[in-house]
Amino acid sequence: MHGDLSDALSVSERVRAPLDVADLRPRVQTTIDGVLARQGALLAAVSTDMEPLVSALSDLLAGGKRLRPAFAYWGWRGAVDPTDVSTHDDAVLHAVTGLEFLQACALIHDDVMDGSDTRRGLPAAHRRFAGLHRGEQWLGSPESFGVGAAILLGDLCLSWADEVLLTANLPRETLHRAKAIYDEMRSELMAGQYLDLLEQACGGGSVDRALQVVRYKSAKYTIERPLHIGAALANAPQSVFDAYSGYGLPLGEAFQLRDDVLGVFGDPEQTGKPAGDDLREGKRTVLIALATERADDTQRGHLRALLGDPGLDASGVTTLRSIIEDTGALASTESMIEGLLQQSLESLNNESISGEAREVLTGLAFAATRRSL
Repeated sequence: MHGDLSDALSVSERVRAPLDVADLRPRVQTTIDGVLARQGALLAAVSTDMEPLVSALSDLLAGGKRLRPAFAYWGWRGAVDPTDVSTHDDAVLHAVTGLEFLQACALIHDDVMDGSDTRRGLPAAHRRFAGLHRGEQWLGSPESFGVGAAILLGDLCLSWADEVLLTANLPRETLHRAKAIYDEMRSELMAGQYLDLLEQACGGGSVDRALQVVRYKSAKYTIERPLHIGAALANAPQSVFDAYSGYGLPLGEAFQLRDDVLGVFGDPEQTGKPAGDDLREGKRTVLIALATERADDTQRGHLRALLGDPGLDASGVTTLRSIIEDTGALASTESMIEGLLQQSLESLNNESISGEAREVLTGLAFAATRRSL
C-alpha cells in the first residue's frame, strides 16, 4: 500500500471513477429496475392505486451514489479467490444491491423524522404524498396522509432489501453468513437513528456524543458493515474483517463529517437540498457541537436563537456559518476528516486484500471524503 496521502492520491487519480469500475453503477441500476418491475406488478395486482408508491420509489432509486453496494462488492472482491470472481460475480452484485433498498428505507424515514422538504433535488416522499392528497382534494390532513404513506413505503423497502439479499443465486451457507452481519447492521442503524433523535430532543451535547451518533448512524452502516458483508460472502478470515474495520470506521466517520460540512456550506446543486437546510432542521452535528463548545456568550446566544428555526432566512444562515467558521469549528472538522482519511488508508496495507480491490477502495476513500462521486 502507500505510506502517505500523496502516494495514495496518485492511486486514486488512476481510479478516476471508482464507483464505475466493473460497471458497478449501471449493473446495480439494472438490478434495481428488475426488482421494481417485479414488485410493481405484484402491487398492481392488488390495486392500480399502488402506482404512486412504485413511482415515488423509482424516482428516488434513480439517483444515489451506490456507495453501500460498492463497498460490499469490493469487500467481496478484496477477499475472494480470483478464480471464483467470474462464477459468482453477478449473484454477489444482486445480493449487495439489497443495500440500496435498505438505504431507501432509511432516507424515507429519516426525512419524515427530520421534516425535510427535499431529497436528491426532488420532494421528499412524505411531501410528495401530501401533494398528491391536496391535488386530489381527498378528506383529512394532507400532511398526515403523506407521513403515513412514506412510512409504509419505507417499510416496503425494508422488506424488499431482505428479499433481494436472500434470493441471490448463492449457496445457502454463504447467504446465512452475510445475513448475520446484515441483521446486526440494521440494529446498529436503528440505534444510531434513535441516538440522533435523542440529541435533537436534548438540544445537543458533547463532541463525543455527536461522534457516537456518527459512528452508529453512518460510519458502520455506510462502509464498515457493507465491507463485512462482502467479506462474509467471500468466507474471509478474521484478519480481513479487522482490516476492513480499520479502513471502514474512520472513513465512515470522515464521510459523515463531510456530509455535515456540506449540509451547512454545500452547493444546493451538489447536495440536492436548499442551502443551510441542516441549520433549519437543527441537526446536532459534530460541526455544531464544536462551534457551541467554543462560542462566546454572544455567539452562543445566536446559536440558541437561530439553530433549528424552520423559517431561517439567508441572513440567519450567514450568521450561523460565520459563527462556525470564526470559532474554528469548520477548520477543526476539516482537520478531523484528513486525519481519519489517513488512518483509513493505512489500514488497507494488508496483503490479505487483493491489489485491485485496494486500488478501488483507495479511490473510494478519496471520492467519499472529497464528494467527487
